[in-house]
Amino acid sequence: MTKQIQIALLVAASFFMEMLDGTIITTALPKMAVDFNTNLSTITLMISTYLVAVAVSIPLCGWLAQRYGKKRIWIIAVLIFTISSLGSTLAPNLGILLVMRLLQGFSGALMTPTGQLIVLQNTPPQQMLRMTSYLVWPSLIAPAIAPVIGGLIVTYWSWHWIFLINIPIGLIIAGLGVFVMENDDQDRKQTPFDFVGFIEVGLASILLLVGAELATHGPVLMVVGLILVVLGIVFGWMVYRHLRTVSNPLFSVDAVKFPSFRIYQTGGSVFWITVAAMPYVMTMLLQTIFHWSAAKTGWYIIFIFIGNIGIKPFTSWIINKLQFRGALLLSFWASIISSVCLAIIGPNTFGPWIMFLALISGCGRSLALTAYNGINLIDIEPKERPSANTLIAVTRSLAQGLGISLITVVINLFEQVVSNQMAFTLSFLFLALITVYPLIEVWVLPHDIGKEALTK
Repeated sequence: MTKQIQIALLVAASFFMEMLDGTIITTALPKMAVDFNTNLSTITLMISTYLVAVAVSIPLCGWLAQRYGKKRIWIIAVLIFTISSLGSTLAPNLGILLVMRLLQGFSGALMTPTGQLIVLQNTPPQQMLRMTSYLVWPSLIAPAIAPVIGGLIVTYWSWHWIFLINIPIGLIIAGLGVFVMENDDQDRKQTPFDFVGFIEVGLASILLLVGAELATHGPVLMVVGLILVVLGIVFGWMVYRHLRTVSNPLFSVDAVKFPSFRIYQTGGSVFWITVAAMPYVMTMLLQTIFHWSAAKTGWYIIFIFIGNIGIKPFTSWIINKLQFRGALLLSFWASIISSVCLAIIGPNTFGPWIMFLALISGCGRSLALTAYNGINLIDIEPKERPSANTLIAVTRSLAQGLGISLITVVINLFEQVVSNQMAFTLSFLFLALITVYPLIEVWVLPHDIGKEALTK
């Protein structure tokens, strides 16, 4: 095993810890609400607080990595995540717990983009797809096993173990990082901090995420939420203008001139929204409309994640065979067709057919994310990759955070004019419809885009 692969696997392990923690906590929220003598709507601040902290902190990662060194920032981020996990375990009240979640969000926002930069900054194009494959697996496996692990922990132990399991993992990862990762102090740059850009990015992110969340809480708050989302979009445009014109931007947006990078920011963000929304819509349909138990629903939803993992050994072969454009088009068609077919299922639909559709949806998701991640940095010079990587992290975190909120608003709007079951039917069709945008965007690309990253 080469040193580069060892580092990639180590970074992937930190991604796995962060993603597992972020997804497993949802299973423990009802129990935590009882322990802290609060209601479920209040305890969900555990999730929204984390998402806001991530969105606000991500823009810092590129500047901090350049000023203090990628290795140092990554190790510090892992240690802060570990310490805040211990603090979450020992928190005597909800207020302290929310502070710990803020710290977890801050450290997770630094840990993930910086780790990706360590692996990919100097990776040659012909190795990009291989290295990306090592970094993608945590986002595929963690959501698949989180409900099972979370259920076992909450049922047989206590919610505290959700955070306690991070402590040995974090200490081992940080310790190995000290010895395995190479020092990069020679690459440090003393660039001024773009405070205005940081404030603008933070405000835009908060307005988008808070507005999207408010929009899911009834007609009155929906109007308020949509106003905040519009303001967030306006601030987003101001951020783009600022970053294009200021002499020392928080991070550069020059990478968007390359189509191989730009498609991830535009169509890729739309696709990330569908990735976040699909498991949620299926879960809500099976439980609230079909009135299936949580256990039965779980056996069907898990096929999305089986598809994610099952196709992973073949994604590089498919991409090399069909090239990036062909692989992305195949994945989009798989997502669109499975969404349309899921729109017409009913309580009496043949069970294995629903599982198969979930499996195809998962395969499409996995193939698209691997292809997007394999192509997005190939045309970017190594010295420009820190800024490009920060921009990727910002747009990806916002898209993931907006996914469930957007589809919840869509379902609520449909329920005002049609039956509940028809609202879910139309929501699946909505997910299929918005996937048409990245499909068209990729369709007009050159057939051989990204060819330098393919295996001859």
